[in-house]
Amino acid sequence: MGLFEDLNSFLESRLDEFMRNNPQLELEVLEDNLRAQEDEAIKLLGDLKMREKRLQDEILTTAQEVQRWHERVEKAKAANRMDLAQPAEEREAALLRQGNQLWGQMETLKQRVAETLELQKQIQAKRREVQMKVSEAQANRSTQQFNSSEQSWQNTGWNQPYPPGSSADPLEQAFRKWETDDELENLRRNMGK
Repeated sequence: MGLFEDLNSFLESRLDEFMRNNPQLELEVLEDNLRAQEDEAIKLLGDLKMREKRLQDEILTTAQEVQRWHERVEKAKAANRMDLAQPAEEREAALLRQGNQLWGQMETLKQRVAETLELQKQIQAKRREVQMKVSEAQANRSTQQFNSSEQSWQNTGWNQPYPPGSSADPLEQAFRKWETDDELENLRRNMGK
């Protein structure tokens, strides 16, 4: 088992290193995970809505039964048939308790629907945020590639001092990479909450 654990640990560390060196890939993986979570939230929402509809139907049926037994209680009392009125009142009371339980289940279900909708909105917001970061990372990579080719051109004898804030400045590039990595780490921490 030790060999497999060592191999697994080595592969995970290499994967982590690769992902750190390619932040745009890490962002794309994060975006895929968010998409999967959003799909799960949508599926859960569909299931909850179906359960809510079934509960509504059960509540309506129970209410109709309560009304029917209430009428029977009144009819038995009017006919002075206490032998039927008493059991009918007990049936009506049992149906009322059942209706109250169903109503409680409905309220709990509605709360879960609301929570799931809120979760879905949060996932969508995070996904948009990650999509923006992916776009930024791709733009930064394009800029770095352009700067790299421009720098090689400048090294051929056309070398000029870097203007302040120039994207061709290696120090500027290093800070941009560090800031992007820092933002990515913050986003990852926020996703873990």
